[in-house]
Amino acid sequence: MLGVFNVHEFLVCGIPENVRRFEEVGDWEAAMALIDRWLRDTRISDLQRQRLEYEKFRIKRLLAAYPYDEADALEKAKEMIRDLDYEEFYRLIDEGCVDFILVNRRRRFFERFVQNIGFIRPEYRGRIRKDPEEEEHRELIERRIKALADGASPKTYTVQVKLKARVDSHDDYFRVWLPFPKEGLQVEDVKLLYVSDENYFLANNDVPQRTIFFEGTSKEYIVEFEYKIREWINRIDPSKVQTSDMDEFLSEEPPHIVFTHYVRHLTQQIVSNETNPYLKAKRIYDWITTKVRYSYVRPYATYENISQYVAENLRGDCGFQALLFITMCRIAKVPARWQSGWYVTPYFASPHDWALFYVEPYGWLPADPSFGGARRHDEKLRSFYFGNLDGFRMVANDDFMKQFVPEPKFYREDPTDNQLGEAETHNKKIPLETSIEVVRFEGWEV
Repeated sequence: MLGVFNVHEFLVCGIPENVRRFEEVGDWEAAMALIDRWLRDTRISDLQRQRLEYEKFRIKRLLAAYPYDEADALEKAKEMIRDLDYEEFYRLIDEGCVDFILVNRRRRFFERFVQNIGFIRPEYRGRIRKDPEEEEHRELIERRIKALADGASPKTYTVQVKLKARVDSHDDYFRVWLPFPKEGLQVEDVKLLYVSDENYFLANNDVPQRTIFFEGTSKEYIVEFEYKIREWINRIDPSKVQTSDMDEFLSEEPPHIVFTHYVRHLTQQIVSNETNPYLKAKRIYDWITTKVRYSYVRPYATYENISQYVAENLRGDCGFQALLFITMCRIAKVPARWQSGWYVTPYFASPHDWALFYVEPYGWLPADPSFGGARRHDEKLRSFYFGNLDGFRMVANDDFMKQFVPEPKFYREDPTDNQLGEAETHNKKIPLETSIEVVRFEGWEV
């Protein structure tokens, strides 16, 4: 159980060298056994105890993210990449394009390693099989984004969504948290339309990660809600920008927003002698969107310092890139924070994260580094996602790695974000299967 659970503190504590040694060679059973020995050592601090207990949880999450053995991975790659053969697959491994770990001295491959090949090696994108209908829908959405970048008047959409969740357990009592939209900035008029279970608690709008909570015996939970969201377009005159004093959004938040020596050095190199807060943030955004490549990542719970990881590896998904942007902005004395939820279009919805930064006299402005970086081939589209944002969003969170209301008793499946829900019983964490249906997207025209 969690006990006094403060993930911001205990993840700054490393694991003992002898445990790390077993992890590095893929002997996870030995690592777990050694962790148990350390936990029996009366010399360790409370912080180290929490870190070691969490490491056991982290190892289980890590191993689950690598489901394929070598034979299965080869078959998966041949199935999804046209004309791939044995030699080419192993050449991609040798070139560092395929994500794997060692488990008992054998390779186990990341669940989305094929898609990541396309991100690392753009020449493979045309060979990776895609859903034609999904690609058509993405092209329709891209037309609207291009129109906004070209100066089209912003719209406001009314979005209705049905969220279904089902627990995977033989137990007879459950606690379930599902994401729920927050009002503020680009979102207004949030309404709860339907709940399948009357025994629920809706967190206040001012909590950092908003959820609707259920407690009972049902194995299925359904929530319907609607909200209005505007396309967030800004016209910024840098000459009018002033410095601001918002210490809350300038500080470190370990373990993922940490001013390490390398990230400080990199930020100083990027910002150079610029003093204008807006232009400092723009330099950081430009660097991330031109240098960092998008990639799928393991569960966030398996990483020790996300912003440092992105700076060192020059890759990461939407949330990883947003965290590096936030960290660098704070180092450069530009207030910055998190915003996340879903990317919601008339056709589909999926989890998504981005960032906000603050400049006087304009207030909070959006920045979506991963969406900008994905459009680096078109300078107008790349630049659009600095200071502007499309209306294809559901915002449930305005902060990162914050506790739910009411608090869970066990480690969350995703202790950092709030996008697909969490579930537990009296005595353990349990899986939760969720699906998102976009019921209505009023204001959208093809």
